[in-house]
Amino acid sequence: MSEGFDVNDLLQQAMAMQERVQSAQADAAKRSVEGSAGGGAVKITFTGGGEPVSVSIAPGAVDPEDVAMLEDLVLAALRDAVTKAQALQSSALGDIGDIGKLLGG
Repeated sequence: MSEGFDVNDLLQQAMAMQERVQSAQADAAKRSVEGSAGGGAVKITFTGGGEPVSVSIAPGAVDPEDVAMLEDLVLAALRDAVTKAQALQSSALGDIGDIGKLLGG
């Protein structure tokens, strides 16, 4: 026969996990990542929490005859920054994201 299921223990584990997740998210939000494109001609900075902070465009990237290229560079830098912010968040959570490990599974 199996041992009794301890709901209080499970609740305590869930609360502890929630605190660790919140702490990890707060730590990640304090950091920043930079996405870039065009060899650094366009840079976009995000917080680890995914909030955009700044955009930097090198003067040489601005060509009135080729606005589409600049738009592509901005979009590529944005995607790069988002990917890095997501990686930072995942890294900050570490094993917290694996509920099976936390519950002893």
